Amino acid sequence: MAYTTINKSGDYFNTKLYTGTGATQSITGVGFQPDWTWIKRRSTSQDHNLYDAIRGATKALESNSTSVEQTKADDLTAFASDGFTLGSGVKTNANNETHASWNWKANGAGSANTDGSISSTVSANTTSGFSIVSYTGNGTNNATVGHGLGVTPTLLIGKCLGTTANWQVVGNFGSLTEGKYLILNETSAIGTSSNVSFDASATTVKFQGGQGINISGQPHIAYCFAEKKGFSKFGSYTGNGNADGTFVYTGFKPAFVIHKRTDATSNWTMHDSTRSLFNTADERLYSNLSNAEDSGGNYGDDILSNGFKIRTTSSSWNASGGTYIYMAFAEAPLVGTNNVPCTAR
Repeated sequence: MAYTTINKSGDYFNTKLYTGTGATQSITGVGFQPDWTWIKRRSTSQDHNLYDAIRGATKALESNSTSVEQTKADDLTAFASDGFTLGSGVKTNANNETHASWNWKANGAGSANTDGSISSTVSANTTSGFSIVSYTGNGTNNATVGHGLGVTPTLLIGKCLGTTANWQVVGNFGSLTEGKYLILNETSAIGTSSNVSFDASATTVKFQGGQGINISGQPHIAYCFAEKKGFSKFGSYTGNGNADGTFVYTGFKPAFVIHKRTDATSNWTMHDSTRSLFNTADERLYSNLSNAEDSGGNYGDDILSNGFKIRTTSSSWNASGGTYIYMAFAEAPLVGTNNVPCTAR
């Protein structure tokens, strides 16, 4: 069984649902001041909107597009001690529309980091293994950027802010190995390129000059994750093509799971235990689509005390012999002195 130093996962990650009002409102109940907030309208179509404490409130990115960073003065206007404040903007606070927000704790607005050949600003939470890294690309091969985690990261999700570019997903798990990449805003299968590197260490990650997250003279943001027992897990599984699908052990009860097929095209599927109160968890959003939330149709996961089990024959989740990666964050660790019972549903 998994052992964790994080007994209360909700101190570092939390899903918060809310209904828009079309007027200024404070969203509370997150449980901490978030440093990365990812918002998606559920009830109707709308772009994903991602904000972080280094770039600052009102500075939005869209996971479903190649768009540059946008200033949205009427959407997320401030990070607060227990959540965030919204203006009257339709992207994140449309009247009577339902929304989901996923929130991570880093370490505030960040500080200077000179560990790499490119200086960066880093907001790092070494306990939960999450950091936000801001830097300006130099376009050179073998450039390094400090990430502040103190251990080697497993996953990096990065985006150029100043020019249209794909979201790059690189790492060291499953099919994501050196020279391999996925694109968060597309359905593409895993790609191979000599311009992609994830030669990470306990202090830095290496970027090649031709990679979409080291464009010369352009500002970039990277979200870095180091796996932590009982709190986060980044792994892979092979589908069996059966409704009694593959069981994936995480060592905790998942609060949030994203998975993606790597050997063929598919959407990036997002499930959480807050939108789906009962198994099968089939309320689904997609990081690469602006679509409203889907539900039903026997597409989803069973969320269990120690992992999740695929409950669909859909090729996007469970093609026979298909290869998949997943990213999971905990609702409660399987073992630990936590106050949240870790039970299956």
